[in-house]
Amino acid sequence: MKISLRIKMLLMSFVIVITSVMTIGWNMIHNITDAFENEIGERAVAIARTVAQMPDIRQHVGIEGGATVIQPIAERTRKATNVDYIVIIDMNSIRYSHPNKELIGEMFVGGDELEALANREYVSIAVGTLGNATRAFVPIMDEEEAEQVGVAVVGILTPTLQAIIATYSQDIFTALIWGLLIGLVGSYLLARSVKKQTFGLEPYEIAKLVEERSAVMQAMNIGIIALDEQGQITFMNRLAKRYIKGEERNFLLHLQDVFPQSWEANEPIEQMINRNVVFFDKNYLISIYPIHVKATYAGTLVTMIDRTDATRLAEELTGVKALVDALRAQNHEYMNKLHSIAGLIQLERTEDALDIIIDETVDEESIILFLKERFTDYSVSGLLLGKRSRAKELGITFLIDQNSYLTEIYGSLSSGEIVTVIGNLIENAFESFENSDDDKIVECLIEIDKNHLMISVRDNGSGMTKEIQKKILTYGFSTKGKEGRGIGLALVQQIVSAHNGKITIDSEEGLGTEMIIEARKEGGNE
Repeated sequence: MKISLRIKMLLMSFVIVITSVMTIGWNMIHNITDAFENEIGERAVAIARTVAQMPDIRQHVGIEGGATVIQPIAERTRKATNVDYIVIIDMNSIRYSHPNKELIGEMFVGGDELEALANREYVSIAVGTLGNATRAFVPIMDEEEAEQVGVAVVGILTPTLQAIIATYSQDIFTALIWGLLIGLVGSYLLARSVKKQTFGLEPYEIAKLVEERSAVMQAMNIGIIALDEQGQITFMNRLAKRYIKGEERNFLLHLQDVFPQSWEANEPIEQMINRNVVFFDKNYLISIYPIHVKATYAGTLVTMIDRTDATRLAEELTGVKALVDALRAQNHEYMNKLHSIAGLIQLERTEDALDIIIDETVDEESIILFLKERFTDYSVSGLLLGKRSRAKELGITFLIDQNSYLTEIYGSLSSGEIVTVIGNLIENAFESFENSDDDKIVECLIEIDKNHLMISVRDNGSGMTKEIQKKILTYGFSTKGKEGRGIGLALVQQIVSAHNGKITIDSEEGLGTEMIIEARKEGGNE
C-alpha cells in the first residue's frame, strides 16, 4: 500500500511538532529552573552573609544556651526577608535556630554543610527537614575574625522538576495542541500546493514518468536536447550526445547564428521546423519547439536529425509513393478505357475499339519513352507519370515541356528533395482549378545545366492576389482554410532556402500562376 504525499506530510508534521514542542518545553523548563535556582541562590547568600555578621549571633553561637538569643534574631530576619528558614549551626553541626523549635539542638540534616565548616562559602541544593531547598552556607567567625565558630544557613524551598512540569502542564499541553493544529494545517496547504504544481501526481508516479520518458527519449532515432529558460542544457539522449560529441557550448553558440533570440537571455524561442544546420561538417535538420507551462515560457526542446539518414528515408518513401500514385491513377484510367473497349466490342464496333487501343498504346509508349530518355531518376519519372494520370482524372491537361531533362547529378539537392519540390508545385497548380469549368492546363518545365537547376510549373487557374503571394510560402497558410494545409509550399521554401536557391512567383488573379525554382547545383549552407 502506497501512502499519499498528503498523508506523509501530515504524519511527518505531527511527529516534528510533537518532538519540537517537547524538546523546546523541556529545555525551557530546565533553563527556567536553572535561572530560578541561580537567582534564589544569590539572594540566599546575601541574607546569609548579613546574618553571619550579626554581633549577637557571632557571640552566642557555640555557647551553651546561645539558642535563646539566636533563635529570635533568626526568626525575625527570616520573616523580614521572606525566606523559608534560617538555621545557625556550630562547628559540631548542632542547630541554634530553626523555624521548627523542636529541631533546635538537633543535628543538621542534609550532609552538605561539611565544606562550610571548613570556612567555605557556597550554595547547595539538598533535601532538608522542610523539603527540597536551595541553601546558602556562609561561615560565622568570632568577633576577632580569628576563628570560625559556626555556619549561617539560609534556605529557600524550590519546587522539583516534576512539580514545575505539573504547574506548567496546562500551558505545555495548550502549546502542543496549537502547534499540532498549525503544523497540520500548514502541512495540508503545503501538500495541496505541491500536488497542484506536480499536476496531482504522487512522487512515485513522477519517478515512474521520468523513467518512462527517459526510456522513450533514449530509444528514439532522433537527437533530443532539452534546454531550460536560461538556455542551459538539462537533458540529452544518446543520439544527441553522439552528434554533439561533448561540444555542448559550441553547439549552442552555433545555433545563435540561426535564431534571432539569444539562448541565454531568458527569451522564448520561436518554433522552427527542420532548419538545416551544419555542425562538425555534417548537415542536420534542427527543429525548435518552445515549452510552456501554464502559459509561462519554461524552456526549449531541440530535435536533431542526420540529414543523410533523413534524405535516404525520404528518397525511399517518395519513390514508393510516386510509384503507388502512378499505379493507382493508371489503374483508374485503364479501367475506364477497358469499359469503353468492352462496350464497343459488344456493339460489334471492333474497328473503333481497335483505334482506342492503338491511340492509348502510342500515347503511353510516347510519354514513357520521353521520360526514360530525359529523366534518369525513376522517382522523378514515376512522379511525373503519376501526376499526368491524376491530371486526367481531374480533367486537367498536364503538359511536360519537350525541352525538359534532368540527369541524376543534382549537386547538394537530393532526389527526395527534387521530388518534394516538383510534386508540391504541381499539386498546388492542380488545386488552383477548384470550382473551375474552363480549360485547365498545367505546364511543367525542368532544366539543368552545369551550374543551375530550374523548375517551372505554370497554370491558367485562379491566380493569386499580391497579398496571398506574400503569404503563400508561410508554414500553415492556406487559401483553403482547412486544418493540416499550408505545408507543401512551405517545405518547398525550406528546401530551396537550404540550398541558397530562390523562388519566383508570377501570378495574376483570374489568369493563372507560374512558380519558378532556381538553385545552384553545388549550393547549400556553408
